[in-house]
Amino acid sequence: MPVHLVNPSHLSFGVGVITPRWLFVLAAATPSGYGRPEITDETLEPFDIERVQAGDIVGIGIHTGNALRGYEIGTRARARGATVVFGGIHATLYPQEAHELGGAHAVVRGDGDIIWPVVLDDARRGNLQRTYEGGRIDGDRFLPARWDLLPEGRYMWGSVQTVRGCPKHCSFCSVWRTDGQKPRQRAVNAVVTELLELRRRGFRFVALADDNFYPVTLTDLRMAERQGNVARLEQLRALRAERFELMERLAQLPPDMVFFTQITMEAAEDAAFLDAMRRANIKGALVGIEAVTPEGLKDVYKNFNDFGDALVQRLRKFREHGVHVLGSFIFGLPSDRPSTFDATAEVAERAGLAFAQFVMLTPYPGTVDFDAWEKSVGAHAVQVGGIPITRHWLIPQAQRPKVYSPHPVMTPDEIRARTQAVWDRFYSLRGIWARSRCTDTLRARLAFVVISKLYRQMYANTGIATDSARVNRATRWARLIARPCRRLFVARPLPNLTHAAPQASGTTPVS
Repeated sequence: MPVHLVNPSHLSFGVGVITPRWLFVLAAATPSGYGRPEITDETLEPFDIERVQAGDIVGIGIHTGNALRGYEIGTRARARGATVVFGGIHATLYPQEAHELGGAHAVVRGDGDIIWPVVLDDARRGNLQRTYEGGRIDGDRFLPARWDLLPEGRYMWGSVQTVRGCPKHCSFCSVWRTDGQKPRQRAVNAVVTELLELRRRGFRFVALADDNFYPVTLTDLRMAERQGNVARLEQLRALRAERFELMERLAQLPPDMVFFTQITMEAAEDAAFLDAMRRANIKGALVGIEAVTPEGLKDVYKNFNDFGDALVQRLRKFREHGVHVLGSFIFGLPSDRPSTFDATAEVAERAGLAFAQFVMLTPYPGTVDFDAWEKSVGAHAVQVGGIPITRHWLIPQAQRPKVYSPHPVMTPDEIRARTQAVWDRFYSLRGIWARSRCTDTLRARLAFVVISKLYRQMYANTGIATDSARVNRATRWARLIARPCRRLFVARPLPNLTHAAPQASGTTPVS
């Protein structure tokens, strides 16, 4: 009973930036009796449906952005006699949709690490259930990925997860609802073991694919102290100590390894944490800035962020401690005005961000924003090709709007054009070259320029443009740039690497 695992995508670039971790975790969860799982990541190449035979099992993981493509694959696989199983965030939120539109025989909700072998066994015995609850498993039950199944020479960065869940409640994010607000941290030894495996295979750049690498803030500690909540304070200190222990161990890995993660802005006030990140070679972090005005921050429930000059100074703190920021901004918030776009670009430049992404507000299922939007639109939702805009992920990609909610002062075309202009400004060749001074060598500066251009092609031109010719052109350019770009990130494999280098342990601050 062959098993196929598919990561859907409507665009294929030939080379991927970061390994899609879930594919290789589910491969690890597949019992050996089912043979070697067939893995397809469509960001590399489209799935060959002809390889699917009657009796095969096809597992498809979807988020909202690729759900429609996933449904296309599922429907075709079922027509060929395969057993189709859906999982992922979107299937967790809309299991019935996967059955009705994706040809699903079964849907897994929640974490798949432990439940996947149960699903396979039920399928083998002809006792498949309609829905399986994977739940939220503890960190000590997270499975390591099967990196031996990686296609040779196709990814720039590896990926390892150290924690699931985020204690925040941002209005535009579904993570705290789907993965929970309780951080579930993985054992340090398990993380290090997997990182060593990736370095043996030539990966020296690794994304720590966490919902929030900084799950305990200084504010959290101070609040627990003020409340006299001894149990809560001990719990927070233990979680924080584990973070520092992990970073100490990362510092002992081969010195050419570089890490990137995702954290909240509050880490800027935590000098001890940022210094530990620097020692651990965590040289970059995605920071959700979202808005540069107090009104915008209120729109997204992110009042814990700063704005204006205070925001610029706070962002500079990361760079002062050796952590370079990929800043994420949202356009199209109700409080945005035409002046917001230039103000955002100016903040990104003044703050010394290494990279930035400028996305248009999209209400995603599972978020507070989506709930409010769906309720406000109700039965009067605009339709595109007979599909209500509140189910925008079901609209074919070429017809899918770029702006979903009416704005009080700007048209959708104006928001899109102004967003594109900010991308153009930030990723001008002059701007990129100036920012490349954050690296140490000419080779590194050239790599910075190439990856900046690739990032812009992959995430701006293909995501904002409404002209299909422009999207196709951007995709072709990305394919051309991606393969030589990969060579800038990989290193000589170290197959005999067995352990991290010994290093004296420093003091671990916990509060």
